[in-house]
Amino acid sequence: MEMIPRPRTELAPGAVHVPDWLDAEQQRMLVRACREWATGPAGMRAARMPNGALMSARTVCLGWHWYPYRYSRTLDDQDGSPVKPFPSWLGDLGRRAVADACGDDFEAADYEPDVALINYYDDSARMGLHQDKDERALDPVVSLSLGDTGVFRLGNTENRNRPWTDVELRSGDLLVFGGPSRMAYHGVLRILPGAREPDIGLDRGRLNITLRVSGLD
Repeated sequence: MEMIPRPRTELAPGAVHVPDWLDAEQQRMLVRACREWATGPAGMRAARMPNGALMSARTVCLGWHWYPYRYSRTLDDQDGSPVKPFPSWLGDLGRRAVADACGDDFEAADYEPDVALINYYDDSARMGLHQDKDERALDPVVSLSLGDTGVFRLGNTENRNRPWTDVELRSGDLLVFGGPSRMAYHGVLRILPGAREPDIGLDRGRLNITLRVSGLD
């Protein structure tokens, strides 16, 4: 926790950054869960883009399996096995996140995420500017950060050019973007390795959990 707390910030209309939203025990619990989700032969993998390039972040999915640029109930780009289930407690956490970030208990009550993407970034991993547009629903995206700090860029909804806002997402931070910012271009510019306080059980790298509503049957 910061000696001088970082302020809650609206990065753009509909995009809210809430620093230190997760306490140390919640972060440790999520790291343990991510380790369980990442285990097994169909665990974390680097997704292959249509041009053949591998993404530098590694991903495991819950509820729906994402690969560029579609969703499936089976791991079509791995071994074809069923996707790991989306746990109900993660949906509860997503509703609390929307309520705290947006200050709208009614919107939060209707938030029913059914897909989670867990991305792991090592020191050299990046995520280029992109839109989350493979979903059929436009409900908010909930993003939770664990481990090393990531420099996150939130752009505009039209293209990858300016205007944009850069923000450091530290361990325990919450970011929710929806409404006018739901289709904003966004990405991770770089990872900032550093000291860990408190210890959350992740020695190095950054974990990012994003919750979405797929809108799929």
